[in-house]
Amino acid sequence: MAEAATAKGAAPAAFSPAYRRYALFVLVLGYTSSHVDRNIVGILVEPIKRDLLLSDTQIGFLSGIAFAVFYATLGIPIALWADRGNRRNIIAYAIAIWSGMTALCGFAQNFWQMAAARIGVGIGEAGSTPPSHSMIADMYPPEERASAMAVYSLGVYFGVMIGFLVGGWVAEWYGWRAAFFVVGLPGILLALIVRYTLVEPPRGQADGMAPAQVEIADFKAAVAVVKDGFSHLWHTAPTRHVVAGVTLTSFVGYGGVIWGPAFLIRTHGMSIGEVSSFLAPLVGIVGGLGAYVGGRLTDRLAKKDVRWNSWVVAWAKVAVVPFIIVFYLMDNWPAFYAFGYPVSILWVVYVPIAFLGAFYLGPSFAMIQTLTPPAKRALASAVMLFIINIIGLGFGPQFVGIVSDVLRVNFDFGNESLRWALFGTAMLNLWAAAHYFLAGHALKASSKAGIRA
Repeated sequence: MAEAATAKGAAPAAFSPAYRRYALFVLVLGYTSSHVDRNIVGILVEPIKRDLLLSDTQIGFLSGIAFAVFYATLGIPIALWADRGNRRNIIAYAIAIWSGMTALCGFAQNFWQMAAARIGVGIGEAGSTPPSHSMIADMYPPEERASAMAVYSLGVYFGVMIGFLVGGWVAEWYGWRAAFFVVGLPGILLALIVRYTLVEPPRGQADGMAPAQVEIADFKAAVAVVKDGFSHLWHTAPTRHVVAGVTLTSFVGYGGVIWGPAFLIRTHGMSIGEVSSFLAPLVGIVGGLGAYVGGRLTDRLAKKDVRWNSWVVAWAKVAVVPFIIVFYLMDNWPAFYAFGYPVSILWVVYVPIAFLGAFYLGPSFAMIQTLTPPAKRALASAVMLFIINIIGLGFGPQFVGIVSDVLRVNFDFGNESLRWALFGTAMLNLWAAAHYFLAGHALKASSKAGIRA
């Protein structure tokens, strides 16, 4: 696996390309599992709502705030632990917890039981992404980091694809409770793979530096370290705009992932199985390809001009808006024949939405890691995730659910209420694009000042 090892049980001094690919693959599997378990509620909205007698606002709470508050808040103390402890073990424990809690969702008999199980999923997932980001940054040098982070980000799209496809068809055949069991239990095996096949990488290895260890003597010192993490992201201009951009993107994205299937069911009369078959390959394959291309394109263009680290994302966001307008506002979806098979225009419109919408993850994560000292990378990732998940994951689905209920009850929009709630939220992509453009200008200024980006 690795080219050389130090003492027994210690991490290798350098990793072979084969091991780096393997480790990244396993971390992608972990990230995929987290997004399967996190987003499966989206495809199951209608049967859960019907069986547990829930409103759109309550569904928004279950898929957003109930998960996000614990996921985002606990991510910070876990990141402090990860910056000083064994990141591999933390990831393994986290996968086991969220997988078990996902399976427990299948036993819920009312709103509060489902909320408790979803909180458990959020607690488990808090321990995965920050240490994973930190490990990847210690295995890949800065010039390869956006591509590596883009590969890691494929877990988002693979996870949504598997959650929609498996969850949707299992729910169609065996009911929504069985869907939670099927996607949750395999994570226990993955936790064992992480624990017994991955190696903890030396901090700072990929940057050619040995990070100074920040000691935490007591709670007061821990609070000071966390404040320093927030301060770093706020007072470093490029990271401030990146966090703002990715937060707005997450607000739109999580609202769309959770409520998109319900929109297709309510407005276009699709069944759960049809929605699964439509969304799964588009989000998983096309979205995954977009994430990979976005990272590779960023690494290539940024060698010529550092501003492309964020401008690739900015232009992708501008380009996707016309397709979003057509997707949400068009009612009749004509079909044409390709190779003898009917193809709905709906597919054609959604392809660029899935492709361009996925560009942001790899470059965003890479910029945060590159602009942060190695000893603080897990914390920086956790602070970023705290912000984007409290606002994006926590309030994105909740906001769409509340607006949908308000439009339906107070303005008599009926089933059209969800369409307009999603459309209005999606327009925030333009605000996000503005922040990514500003991040590019800030990166240029930072590079002239001698700050590595």
